[in-house]
Order: sequence, then structure tokens, then C-alpha cells
Amino acid sequence: MSEHTDPLPALQRIQALPSWVLGRVAARGRSMVARAIGSEGAKMWHHAVLAAVSEYGPLAQAELGRRIALDPKDLVGVLNDLQAEGYVVREPDPRDRRKNAVTVTSGGEAMLARCAAAAEQANDALLAPLSAAEREQLMALLRRIGVEEPE
Repeated sequence: MSEHTDPLPALQRIQALPSWVLGRVAARGRSMVARAIGSEGAKMWHHAVLAAVSEYGPLAQAELGRRIALDPKDLVGVLNDLQAEGYVVREPDPRDRRKNAVTVTSGGEAMLARCAAAAEQANDALLAPLSAAEREQLMALLRRIGVEEPE
């Protein structure tokens, strides 16, 4: 039998863990960004795919999926949505005609800019209780614990 001297009940101990708090904040942030991007008529994956194609495109579908870690069958659905809206085009890749290359259109670039602005506004709302210095400190701390792998 272990001796536990923590005065908090079991659930409150769990809810006091940094990993629990970080998860709750992350879920709240994702929800806020999803709503903001949704107001532009897009979903989170639409935004991520548009950003990747804008940055790296024209890009083969398989390479795009690897870069953003999205399952190929899910990527096809996102690309179908984006192409139907005129935000991307898929054409045979000039380097390998057996593959499709994805390119963002001017309409896609405009949608990307709207989604990016909406996501920034949502993040500003999430961090509104913090001062500018506290925001910088929080981001520095999160990068430090999020980037380094435990040994």
C-alpha cells in the first residue's frame, strides 16, 4: 500500500497536471480556430493543405500528404473540396506524369489569407488574458517543452 500525502482528491490531482491543463488549453484553442476558420467556409485541414500547397507547390499529392502527415484517403477528400471551390488545381506532374501535382489558385491564396487572419484573431482571443510579455514567455516555454524530446 503506497502512502500518498497529496491532499487533493484523485480527479483534482489529474486536473492539476501540466499535461492535463495543456491538453485543455490546446482543445480550447483548436475549437476557437476551427470556429474562426469555419466562418470563412473552411475546415482546419483545408487551411493546412492550402498553406502547404502555397508554400511548397506545385506539389505531388503523395508528397503533400507526407509533409502535413495526412492520410492519403483523407487528403483526397480535402483536395476534392478545395478543387470544387476553385482553390486548388490538380494536373499531371511535369516531373512524373503518373502523379498529380497540386497548385493553389489565386482564389485559394485569398482563402488562405482569410483563414490565416481568422486563425490569428482566434489565437489573440485565446491569449487575451496575457500581456504581450507573458505571451512571448508562454510561447518560449511551450517551444522549449514541445521541441525537445525526453531522454
